[in-house]
Amino acid sequence: MEYLPQILFLIILGAASWIIAKRVAQIRKNILLGREVDRSDNKPARLRNMMLIAFGQKKMFKRIVPAILHLFVYVGFLVINIEVLEFIIDGFFGTHRFFATLIGGQGLYTVLMNIFEFLAFAVIVSCAIFLIRRKVIKVDRFGGQEMTSWPKTDATIILVTEIVLMIAILSMNAADSVLQGRDPHYVETGTLFFSSFLKPLFTDLSTTTLIAIERVAWWFHIIGILAFAIYILYSKHLHIFLAFPNTYYANLNLKGKMHNMPDVTREVKTMLGIPLDEPAASTDGNAGTAPAQQEIATLGAKDVNDLHWKNIMDAYSCTQCGRCTDECPANQTGKKLSPRKIVMDTRARAEEVGQSIAKGGPGFEDGKTLFRDYITEEEINACTTCNACVEACPVNIDPLSVILQIRRYMAMEESSSPQEWQVMFQNIETSFAPWKFPPSDRFKWADSLKNSAKN
Repeated sequence: MEYLPQILFLIILGAASWIIAKRVAQIRKNILLGREVDRSDNKPARLRNMMLIAFGQKKMFKRIVPAILHLFVYVGFLVINIEVLEFIIDGFFGTHRFFATLIGGQGLYTVLMNIFEFLAFAVIVSCAIFLIRRKVIKVDRFGGQEMTSWPKTDATIILVTEIVLMIAILSMNAADSVLQGRDPHYVETGTLFFSSFLKPLFTDLSTTTLIAIERVAWWFHIIGILAFAIYILYSKHLHIFLAFPNTYYANLNLKGKMHNMPDVTREVKTMLGIPLDEPAASTDGNAGTAPAQQEIATLGAKDVNDLHWKNIMDAYSCTQCGRCTDECPANQTGKKLSPRKIVMDTRARAEEVGQSIAKGGPGFEDGKTLFRDYITEEEINACTTCNACVEACPVNIDPLSVILQIRRYMAMEESSSPQEWQVMFQNIETSFAPWKFPPSDRFKWADSLKNSAKN
């Protein structure tokens, strides 16, 4: 019975690790459903992006109040995990406050614990304010057609869970501080500021009761952390982990730059008799690359396997904050387009296909596609390609890339673009301009200016 807690801890940790590893592998497979795209260029610039945008949260500070609150939650998540490391060591070896015995219970350990407690308190306050913003103030960008009951519930679960876990830490520390004067097993930690306010709640309790409270809080926190880690892998809060690779692999080209499709360029050169040079791998974020002899795949994108893997990683990195939709001029003028919905639909479709394949189901042959079954023509045609959504995203997600690829499919595979666009395309093809007049007449409009100048 002496080693029962350690055995139980190892079983729980092992089971959680197995579930996490299995889910991570599935997410990776889902992301790799997309086409290949090379994002290995300019590593220094990519590292700089990752450090400034993901780690430094540079783009979050365009809105100062939510940025500061998010910073507390983010730093709290990172730093408090150091204390979770102590939990894991204690669980493995049956020790109590391993680092306190290693570096001394007072002094540096006291300083560190007070920092952890400050962050725990800051997380509680920040999450409470976030809940008020969602449930009471009801900030506009948290609404929308795509924000159904589940996305809203998901956000609430995350915020409430973080509050409860932080309260568990403070309660455990308060009970522990009372036990330090009663049982030599409990190492002196010095005065812990925030948990000291809870200490009066425990001073009159018996030692047995206090030990039970401290242990229950310890187990609740470690099990809660593991359950939280599993839940995040199914939640929108997967961005906690994916923000780093997502910003690293983001498109480094200028946002307004659109790129030719390598497959189409190769086909046009073949038709015109221009010698083919083997193209380098595409790094533009708009299309994958195929060898010259490979049969041309779908032009544009109809389903997630026609997108590239970075589009799908974008979808799994989205926290559904709504900044992209909030900045979208089409959405502001009442159009149906919501860049957030585009990204959420991409994840939903990748998840659906991935689960189907994992279970031996039909996969992409299920009679559905991303375009039309998830994303409509009306949404795609409403986009002005202004890149406001790309600029607004805190983790460099690119909804426009998905929109452009679907729009290319509409124009080049289905010829289903709006009639006005079709006329423009035809004029450009025949007259090299959007207007229907021969190239020889292109500058006749200037004749009137010359005549006016003479007069």
